[in-house]
Amino acid sequence: MFYGITPKSRLMLGTAQYPSPRVLGDAIAASEAEIITVSLRREGAGGAGFRDLIKASGCRLLPNTAGCHSAREAVTTAQMARELFGTNWIKLEVIGHADTLQPDPFALVEAARILCADGFEVFPYTTEDLILGEKLVEAGCQVLMPWGAPIGSGQGLRHEDALRTMRAHFPDVPLVIDAGIGAPSQAAKAMEMGFDAVLLNTAVAKAGDPVTMARAFAGAVQAGRLAHEAGLMGQRDMAVASTPIFGMAALS
Repeated sequence: MFYGITPKSRLMLGTAQYPSPRVLGDAIAASEAEIITVSLRREGAGGAGFRDLIKASGCRLLPNTAGCHSAREAVTTAQMARELFGTNWIKLEVIGHADTLQPDPFALVEAARILCADGFEVFPYTTEDLILGEKLVEAGCQVLMPWGAPIGSGQGLRHEDALRTMRAHFPDVPLVIDAGIGAPSQAAKAMEMGFDAVLLNTAVAKAGDPVTMARAFAGAVQAGRLAHEAGLMGQRDMAVASTPIFGMAALS
């Protein structure tokens, strides 16, 4: 699914803002996630204790360039992450707007080209814009990570029609909904729409009970994927009786 790796879980989990290392570890286990992210700039890699914790989780690490506002910053941060964590995987974030944290499309493509040429396997945080997606794929990205809504907003899938169009436009590219998911029902919706995975952080980390919430998201993502694979019924304008009239006994 992702650069030759096919994880069993379609839930990817962020590691920031948890109330304690113990809660983080328990939440990772409850989520059943096999891929977790860490921000090198915002967390300073968390120190040796944090690195030991994520290593003990057994998960594959996806470092990210959160907090970067230029292609140069993002490339430098990615190179530091590769040296520190020993992986070519990088979640590429280049922020262009301070309030919405919307990515800068021009700097994002520039950084993606540089990193892909340097042997990185890039997971770009992007919008649902089709042209931007095409440019990222042309740059060498084999995965796209469109936002559901602004990071940390909990608004869910704000532009469902655009996301459905993106899914149809890139049938052979793994698409991961990244950012804005606030409830398990929203994650299930993304999976029902045919997205390949969901990446979230705040909805679990800031929950009253992060461990239970992580478990809820694990179930929701699995249920949504199963529903997509089974095939959802279409919507109708009128009611249709579930029990046919033909063949029923006539009582008199």
